[in-house]
Amino acid sequence: MEKNQEQIAMRVSYISILGNVLLSVFKLMAGIFAHSGAMISDAVHSASDVFSTFVVMIGIKISARASDKEHPYGHERMECVAAIVLATILCITGLGIGKNAIAKLQDGNDAGMVIPGILALVAAIVSIVVKEAMFWYTRGAAKKIDSGALMADAWHHRSDALSSVGALVGILFARNGYPVMDVVASLIICVFIVKASYDIFKDAVDKMVDKACDEETERELKNFVEAQPGVLGVDLLQTRVFGNKIYVDLEIGADENSTLKESHQVAEQVHDKLEIQFPKVKHIMIHVNPKSV
Repeated sequence: MEKNQEQIAMRVSYISILGNVLLSVFKLMAGIFAHSGAMISDAVHSASDVFSTFVVMIGIKISARASDKEHPYGHERMECVAAIVLATILCITGLGIGKNAIAKLQDGNDAGMVIPGILALVAAIVSIVVKEAMFWYTRGAAKKIDSGALMADAWHHRSDALSSVGALVGILFARNGYPVMDVVASLIICVFIVKASYDIFKDAVDKMVDKACDEETERELKNFVEAQPGVLGVDLLQTRVFGNKIYVDLEIGADENSTLKESHQVAEQVHDKLEIQFPKVKHIMIHVNPKSV
């Protein structure tokens, strides 16, 4: 990751931390004073965002380090490690909220079944607006600098917005004669959080195990190579995603009557033009096969 990209990621992360601290305190106070278990659960979710953003910042900071002797391919996969840690935090948070909600349902008409006050409704609406805005802001930055960890943090914001929608619905039902729905809303929040953690975890693992690029990207790569002067065909094209970068193994056909120097020039031109046309491609290994014209 370039220095400017790292600065963008850090700026977005600092804003996320400030926003989540203020929002979680507001929602916690609203949940306590308005007697809403759903809002307290939602506040815990927002508070977990603060810690997870710190994890993202550390991952981005390490992944931005230049290649060295011990890590000749760079440190991009540290973003994936950060995303996996983030997914784990999310999952534990969600399961904890779900466990607490189930316990309240089993208890019956205890404090968890108290009808929530109007302040809980206001907090839910504020949370939805703020977290959705944070999602679009973080997502935009993640797409701009192509950061998997930052994108995971963006979806963390979205899961918080969705959980606030669940809290809002639960509080509305609770205030209209169905107090048990406030607790049910906590269960809905649990499902949202666990689902988000699974999606983040799966995406990070795919990048850690050298998953191939999507078919459209591979097709674009193949068509571009075949259009280059001196290339008589693509015999092999394999890709793997390394963090947020792409590694390419390529076998191309070239005129069997050309000299070694000429064949090397064809391969070199393909290599250089590929890196220019596809900025996400970090490394290309090209082998030239002789072909009759």
